[in-house]
Amino acid sequence: MTGAERDGSANAEEMASAWAQVEGARHPDRPYSLDLIERCLEDFIELHGDRQGGDDAAVVIGLARLEGRRVAVVANQKGRTLEERGRRNFGMAHPEGYRKAQRLFALAGRLELPVLSFIDTPGAYPGVAAEERGQAWAIAQTLEAQLALPTPYLAVVIGEGGSGGALATLLADAVLVLEHAFLSVASPEAAAAILFRDAGRKQSAAAALRLEAQNLLDWGIADEIVPEPPGGAHTDWDGTAALLRPRLLAQLARLASLGVDPGRRRERYRRLDGLFQL
Repeated sequence: MTGAERDGSANAEEMASAWAQVEGARHPDRPYSLDLIERCLEDFIELHGDRQGGDDAAVVIGLARLEGRRVAVVANQKGRTLEERGRRNFGMAHPEGYRKAQRLFALAGRLELPVLSFIDTPGAYPGVAAEERGQAWAIAQTLEAQLALPTPYLAVVIGEGGSGGALATLLADAVLVLEHAFLSVASPEAAAAILFRDAGRKQSAAAALRLEAQNLLDWGIADEIVPEPPGGAHTDWDGTAALLRPRLLAQLARLASLGVDPGRRRERYRRLDGLFQL
């Protein structure tokens, strides 16, 4: 990170570019996980519950087929209507949601199914009740479940990828990111409040966070950027799926040819530890 990025002194062009990435990822008409699952996969069957008494609608799990091949699916899901946004908690999972993801990883391991993860969340729900029910512990257990998964694992960042909430279903063998999606340790608003003591400096924070998808590719976090239709994914859901689906097929085929190695997956993320130094 450069000195300019540390003190937020990015120029207007950098701020505009970074903020355009945020607005594209958050566009209210952008396709959400279930929209892309419907268009990219066949025979999707949703599973409910964490087998411990909860069913968090912010996390969707299920079984499907991709050109006839069985796959297991885990996804963040936001709501489009006011009622659905409340029910799905704006895509911010509680501990029950992360336990639900753990259930999916365990099932995929038993059935020897590759896993597809669709990531689109502002982050884990930060409420007191979630912390009291073991939010941090649930995320940590989900991270470990991903790293130990004995089947091929492909993640796709389709919108926002916020903090630990995104990491909980991100630690895959390969990561795709849509052209106008992003990953961040914190939202630009939260980062501005922490770094600059001023949430209004969100565009400066976005530039400092370097949210453009190309950076994820350059840093080795993402393996491929999937282009979006002209104007962004929100302009053409079917077109977005048509661009994404062949990349899912190609990456799963590549991972199958490599063979599963949880140790290689762990090393992939271990080497990133020293990449970002403030």
